[in-house]
Amino acid sequence: MNFLFGLLLAPSSAGFVPPPLPVIDTIGARDSGGPSLAGWAPGPVTCNDGTPVDTAGLVHPLKGLWRDSMARGDVTLRFDIDASGRAISIEDRYSPGADLGPALAASHFPAAAREGCSITFTPKEIPIAAATIGDLAAYTMDPISGRLPGQGWSRLWGEGDCMERPRPQVLTRAYPDFRKVPAKPGVREWALVSYDLDANGKPVHARIMTGSGNQALEKESVKAVARSRFTGGARQACRFPYWLKPGTVPAPPMPGPGDQPKNASCPAEKQWAVPPTLRFPPAYGRRRIEGWAIIAYDVAPWGAIGNARVVQAQPSDAFGRQALQMLQQAKLASSPQGATGCVARVRFAMEPQAGSRTDADAVEPETEF
Repeated sequence: MNFLFGLLLAPSSAGFVPPPLPVIDTIGARDSGGPSLAGWAPGPVTCNDGTPVDTAGLVHPLKGLWRDSMARGDVTLRFDIDASGRAISIEDRYSPGADLGPALAASHFPAAAREGCSITFTPKEIPIAAATIGDLAAYTMDPISGRLPGQGWSRLWGEGDCMERPRPQVLTRAYPDFRKVPAKPGVREWALVSYDLDANGKPVHARIMTGSGNQALEKESVKAVARSRFTGGARQACRFPYWLKPGTVPAPPMPGPGDQPKNASCPAEKQWAVPPTLRFPPAYGRRRIEGWAIIAYDVAPWGAIGNARVVQAQPSDAFGRQALQMLQQAKLASSPQGATGCVARVRFAMEPQAGSRTDADAVEPETEF
C-alpha cells in the first residue's frame, strides 16, 4: 500500500518580512588574513544529442570559503532537461551542504527535453584581497561555510568613518516595500546601499554600492535608507544591505500511486512506534526548491525498516537520500509477520511566502496512510 508524507518547510526568516540586522553591522573581533573565497567556474552543458545548450539561464553556485578539500579538482554533475527547460534527475553526490546541485536545480535552459546532460564545475580560489566588493557582499548574504574574514569586512567598509566609536545608533530603520519586488525562484536577491549621514543623523547621498542586479529591489532599498534615521553626527560611507529570499521552485510533477508490487503484504493501516521525522534537504531548502521521493521498503516483525531503496526522486537524488534516511530512522509497531512491498511517497514542499499568502494558501501537510 502506498502512503504519502508531505513536508511543509517554514524557514526562520519569512519572505516579505523585514530582515534582521545583518552580520555586516556587527564587525566584532577581526581576523588577520583568513581563507580565500571559493568560487566555481562552470563549463559548457553537453547532452547525448550533441546539440549545444544555451547556458544564459544557468544559476551560479554560491561562493564559500576556500578549504583544502576544495583543491581536489573538478566536479561533474549529470542530469536531464525536461520539456520546460528545467534540470531534473540531478545526480548530486558532491556534498550534502554544497550549492552545486541546488544552483543547477534553480537554473533554466531553453525549453527542449534532453537526456544525458552534464556540466563540470572547476573550483576557483579568490584571495580576499583580490575579490570584488560584490563577491564579498554576496557572501555575507549567504555565508554557507563560515564568517567572512576580517580582511573582507575591512574592504567592505572602506575608508569611511561610519563604524568609528561611538557608532551611530538606529532610531528608525525603514525597509523596502517588498510587495513591489518580485522574488526570483531559487535565487536570493539583495542590494547593498551606501550612504552618508548629516549632522542630524539623516541619510544623504544614498546610492547602490553593489547588488544582485534586481532594479526594483535597488530602487526600494535606496528609498528605505532615505526614510531611516540615526543618532546625530556627520558620517561618511555607511553601509546597509537588504535582501529578499528566493521564490519557490515547485517540484516536477509526481507520478500517481502505482499498483501494489506482486506478493506485497504491506498493511493499509500502519502503527508507528517511532514516527518518521520529516526534514528538508538543507541546501535545497536554502533556495526554496521543492522535491519528492518514492521509497520502497520492507518491515521486520519487530518493526525495523529494512531493504529500503529509492525508486525515484526529483529534481535531485538528494531528496531520495533524505527520504531514505527519514524512513531508516523510523520504526513500525511489531507484528507477527512483518511486511513486504511497502511504498512511501514523500513530498517536500515549502510553506507559502508570508506576505503573499491568503487563508486559502494555508495548506496543511498531507499525510495519507
